[in-house]
Amino acid sequence: MSMPAPGAGAPEGAHGLAHWQGDALVVGGGGIGLALLQALAQRAPALRLWATSRRPWPTGSVVPPERALGLDLTDDSSLEACARRLRDEEVHLRLVINTAGLLHAGDLQPEKRLQQLRRNSLQRLFSVNAYGPVLLAKALEPLLPRQEPVHFASLSARVGSIGDNQLGGWYGYRAAKAAQNQLLRCLALEWERRLPLACVSLLHPGTTATALSQPFRRSVPAERLFTPERAANQLLDVIAAQEPAHTGRFLAWDGTTIPW
Repeated sequence: MSMPAPGAGAPEGAHGLAHWQGDALVVGGGGIGLALLQALAQRAPALRLWATSRRPWPTGSVVPPERALGLDLTDDSSLEACARRLRDEEVHLRLVINTAGLLHAGDLQPEKRLQQLRRNSLQRLFSVNAYGPVLLAKALEPLLPRQEPVHFASLSARVGSIGDNQLGGWYGYRAAKAAQNQLLRCLALEWERRLPLACVSLLHPGTTATALSQPFRRSVPAERLFTPERAANQLLDVIAAQEPAHTGRFLAWDGTTIPW
């Protein structure tokens, strides 16, 4: 798959993003989430954009304040309230991209060895990275059209691949991402029967210059460290290339398949 220049999307074909209509929801107000909204505003102008974040929404977003909603993926009542608000607004979701993730926060840090494992840390990592995406899908399912193609994408990570794990460590984050992969693979198979026009994708964005990766990217070569803008456009290129027949795939930023 040939890649566009950094920060530029791939040329759009007859069924490209420029022709998508309806509503799009980006979950997560971090660097990649904000860049995805900016890229979608440029590449899919017919989509009405919605956004959610656990924290107060950043200023300067392309999404107007009335379409920037609060959402905590670890709180069932928050998921229900968000879905209810979208339903009241008669949202017609054609695209959902979940970018929310947790790797480190204060005393929560990736484990380097077994003795650093803590039950509460594992629970926090699984709540956001594993349970959050599939419970998001559950909450939003009634808002998905049955007669039109639908894309549900969630950011995974190559370190969540069991087959590709050659280093160990990062027990909680690796395991939570692997669990997300399994949960959304199950979702893809269910929707294949019940929502045959839906496509579920698990996406590895590559190492991106965001707050999530900041403490761990010192050894990443400059050419392999993506800006959020480049990462967003590469992810949209991958999403735009997917069809319902491709549902349930675990894909890297360049469209290549990652082993489970």
